[in-house]
Amino acid sequence: MVDKEKILTLHPQGKKGVNIMKHKYDVIYAFIAKKLKDGKPRTFESLADQAVNELTASFDGKVLWYFVTVKLDMEARGIIERVPKTSPHQIQLKS
Repeated sequence: MVDKEKILTLHPQGKKGVNIMKHKYDVIYAFIAKKLKDGKPRTFESLADQAVNELTASFDGKVLWYFVTVKLDMEARGIIERVPKTSPHQIQLKS
């Protein structure tokens, strides 16, 4: 039986979130948390590229779309943050 539980994501600018399948959210969330756990900032582009390369074969859906959605949710929940004054923008776990 497929898990049908959904999660309503948040947006850091207070915009309306989206409902996505929780098991898909969990896969992307775990990926981002694992890549940032060493405390070093990563560029959005490098993390997104890694997600697409590592998850596409086993993920049902557009990895990049889910990556952006979950990343924004994690920012809104205060789990990760953008590093100020970085270009291209970098993200890190919030301390």
